[in-house]
Amino acid sequence: MFHQADLFDHIQQAPQPASLPTVALPDLVNRVSQVSKRPRYVLLILNLIAKAAGEDGNLGPYVRSDADQIPVRDWLCQALAPLANRDCRRTAMIAAVRLELMAKADGSENAGDLTQQQDEEIEARILRSGRTNVSRAVSDLVRAGLLHRHYQGYRVDHHNRGAQREVVYTIAADVRLALAGSY
Repeated sequence: MFHQADLFDHIQQAPQPASLPTVALPDLVNRVSQVSKRPRYVLLILNLIAKAAGEDGNLGPYVRSDADQIPVRDWLCQALAPLANRDCRRTAMIAAVRLELMAKADGSENAGDLTQQQDEEIEARILRSGRTNVSRAVSDLVRAGLLHRHYQGYRVDHHNRGAQREVVYTIAADVRLALAGSY
């Protein structure tokens, strides 16, 4: 039996680009609510990262703030710090710091120096707790598959943290589109 080859067998089909799966904002809310105890806070962080990320979806390790470059976690902390101004735990922490420093102060310090010292200690504690909150929220986003986190710095992209390495967040393209309202 004679088999004739098809005339078009030699023409290769061009591979079709993989389209992004359609993700809508309610899908993001659902995914976050399944992995997080504080989904509103986590979604705020996701939105801030999406808005500030570059075209490649990366944010970090540093973000330009005013005239200075600060680590991305500190930038997120500063952006979200006003949310807790009326929180009873924040007010209790401020009162505790003021009492603690007043008890340690000797009579030689003037009121201006003591107030400045109190303000610096309050800011340091707010930043420390804010970093922890941001890290927990980002861990929830990573668990939900909406964000990828890696570290960069002195030892570029080293698997261990620390040693002058700062975090870089990469948001998935479909998530950025969903937050931008493109769907």
